[in-house]
Amino acid sequence: MTDTDDAQLRQAMHRVRTEVDKAVVGQAGTVTGLLVCLLARGHVLLEGVPGVAKTLVVRSFAKALGLDTKRVQFTPDLMPGDVTGSLVYDARTGEFEFRQGPVFTNILLADEINRTPPKTQAALLEAMEERQVSADGESRDLPDPFLVAATQNPIEHEGTYSLPEAQLDRFLMKLVVGMPERDAEVSVLRLHAGGFSPRVLTGVAAAVTPEEIRAAQDAASRVEVTDEVLGYVVDLARASRQSPSVLLGASPRASTALLAAAKGWAWLNGSSAVTPDHVQTMLVPVWRHRLQLRPDAEMEGVSADAVLASVIQQTRVPI
Repeated sequence: MTDTDDAQLRQAMHRVRTEVDKAVVGQAGTVTGLLVCLLARGHVLLEGVPGVAKTLVVRSFAKALGLDTKRVQFTPDLMPGDVTGSLVYDARTGEFEFRQGPVFTNILLADEINRTPPKTQAALLEAMEERQVSADGESRDLPDPFLVAATQNPIEHEGTYSLPEAQLDRFLMKLVVGMPERDAEVSVLRLHAGGFSPRVLTGVAAAVTPEEIRAAQDAASRVEVTDEVLGYVVDLARASRQSPSVLLGASPRASTALLAAAKGWAWLNGSSAVTPDHVQTMLVPVWRHRLQLRPDAEMEGVSADAVLASVIQQTRVPI
């Protein structure tokens, strides 16, 4: 791939952000995180209170990418087969056939994922990790590209099931979707006063093709990484494990996830190699959901974000 092709792909990905901005105001960081997850072939967990446009940003993102998307409302009575699909008896042929579930899509919006029991949450594990679904001894590949965008409410805990560590570890990033600034909130009201409908999204158009997305993913994976930066990632992981507030620090899988995100962020910004700055920028969203804090630290109000900020300050940066 030439530098010109690379630049055109990068421009196309930035056009995606422009299209999403037509429907979503004040969530630029969330949209950027989604782009990086897409480039790194990862999945994203969006956490925020109701009404901050978590669902809207994913729907707008999918439309700007021109990809197929399906939404599943996770509820306590949702069964694994309702997500992955199940065998259905065909009376005409006298045989069982597999009926695909909503996971067979490009972008799966798993709304309120923590409201369904662990059995159904675990149904996504194979899909997220292996990009396939197994049923009746046969594995069926999922579409490419494939991304799971799950949402959860951090405030309301009644009737919810905390995601187990194995499930959390499958998400490349956890993005905290906060309240917009005042000017952004005024812009939201201005959009709605002008007739904007979040259910239609008529103003958002596809900015890229699936082929361009796959090419951008390949280009991001080829971003160079020096041994010094690799060592820096390992040093950060080891520092997280040694923090007095941490019961379980960043694992080797967390390190590979950070590297993939840093490469995606570097490529999106036009860099040919990953720098420590790229690693530091991606560290908190990639690792915040992978740390397990000690109970006494949690009682004192220590957060994973604060621990990771301290890890960055205390770890020597390679020159």
